Amino acid sequence: MIMESTSDQLTSKSTGDDAGFSAAISALSSAFGDPSRRSIYLHLRANPHSTVTDISDKFDLHPNVVRHHLDRLVSGGYIEVEAPLRSQSAGRPAKRYVCAPNELSLELGVRKDDLLVALLERSLSLLGPEEAEAMATSVGEEYGRELASRMGPIDGTRSIKAAMVSVAEAMTAHGFAAHAELSSKSSSVVVDHCPFGEVAAHHPVLCAVDRGMVSGLLDGLGASDRGTEVQLMSRARGDDTCRATA
Repeated sequence: MIMESTSDQLTSKSTGDDAGFSAAISALSSAFGDPSRRSIYLHLRANPHSTVTDISDKFDLHPNVVRHHLDRLVSGGYIEVEAPLRSQSAGRPAKRYVCAPNELSLELGVRKDDLLVALLERSLSLLGPEEAEAMATSVGEEYGRELASRMGPIDGTRSIKAAMVSVAEAMTAHGFAAHAELSSKSSSVVVDHCPFGEVAAHHPVLCAVDRGMVSGLLDGLGASDRGTEVQLMSRARGDDTCRATA
């Protein structure tokens, strides 16, 4: 049996750490790269339950600009939309925004628990490929719908193309370093970094989590009916890229 050399092991670990670091930087840059967005986030920490009008008046920004920044922060899971309070006046009540309950983590990368990883790998082996893939898809769908629910009430039905950008931003914030690729024929989320790392390479059924998350997010965002088919490509399965297309 050929043993991997110590230098090879260190190189492999360094490559994985670099990819995780890049993914974390991408997520933070996407959410907080704009100074106005950072200011809005800090304002919400000090003034929870603020509305678009409140923030617009505070920073002298057009309401549409404020909504854009809020949508980016919501997609990343950094803030949440509260159910609007009932209003006695005519018109739709204003949405209110709060920071997500979990504190913003400045620790870059995800710390892996070796014992949990070993448990996951053994469980997948015992389940068998078909049942494991069904479980991964189901978990991804449920998690995707949960993420979508944190983005607040849906104002009408979104097109799949419009929703795919939010899907990519949400997945990036959760370690996938994803981006949307849109064309007249298809809409895709391309994942540049997988948080499962080497585990996915050993157990490609985990890639079904990506497909499930995209499907669940689209469903939760009102961009598709349940059961909308999402096609999956994956490097772990021999494809050139990791891509979910709807």
